[in-house]
Amino acid sequence: MHFTHAPNLTSASAFMTTHARLLDRRRFELLRDSGTPAAVVTALDAYRNGDGGYGWGLEPDLRSALSQPVGALLAFEVFEECAPAVFSRTTQLCDWLGSITRPDGGLPFALPMTGAEAVGSAPFWAEADPDVSSLHMTSELAAAAHRVGRHDPAVRDHPWLARATAFCRERILELDRPPHVIEFRFVLDFLDTVHGSHEWAPVELARLAGFLPKDGSPLPVAGGGEGEALRLLDFSPRPGRPLRALLDPSAVEGELDRLAADQREDGGWSIDWAAHSAAAALEWRGYATVRALTILRAHGIPLAREQ
Repeated sequence: MHFTHAPNLTSASAFMTTHARLLDRRRFELLRDSGTPAAVVTALDAYRNGDGGYGWGLEPDLRSALSQPVGALLAFEVFEECAPAVFSRTTQLCDWLGSITRPDGGLPFALPMTGAEAVGSAPFWAEADPDVSSLHMTSELAAAAHRVGRHDPAVRDHPWLARATAFCRERILELDRPPHVIEFRFVLDFLDTVHGSHEWAPVELARLAGFLPKDGSPLPVAGGGEGEALRLLDFSPRPGRPLRALLDPSAVEGELDRLAADQREDGGWSIDWAAHSAAAALEWRGYATVRALTILRAHGIPLAREQ
């Protein structure tokens, strides 16, 4: 691929040192081959609760200390980055997810928060219905767990993951059109992840990916902030995957160049959604910077050398 823009690692490093939370600084070190999985997971432990779940603002717009499904998602992302290292915390996290799974195998979008527990959290977290199973949350968590399970047999074979996968299959087969664009993103991610291990997934992936714009144009987020949209790399951040084969290569290359060009003058990347607090906005920028560099590196942009 030919890129007009390339990330400036000197300014990215300065941004992370100056503004990012410790967890994302450790992830940045690991990305640049100067850190260790153990150091990353030690930083992640600050967000871990005794029940095996994760809270404490691991999702920056959800400030509650309580363990929440989205905290589990972000923890699985870290464990995936630490591969092939394996940690016992993943099994304990699956156990916790099993304990909050609803009878139909799905997970609620969020668990109840009342009074002081909800302070500082975005309304869509604080006001979520805990008695409804969410395909959005279940599909994104199951996808992340399946990726961790590629190198962690305890996750791959955990009963919770089998139940969550069955729930997702049943709900996805019922879809006759794309759901809300953010849920759509995670449904496609789930199908892309299990493509090679579940015989029904390739057909469903091809069917639903057909709803993505052929020209790669962004999809606006209904109910989101001004200008908030999902782009091709939100749906397909990893090269060489089945979903990527269904997309226009030139559109993907253009999005990669745009992502590299989106680095700000301070060295970091920004978000296009409205964070719920000043703290969350800054924490999201550290997360977004690691994400952008991870995607660019996966597509052949070297990160080890300062520029």
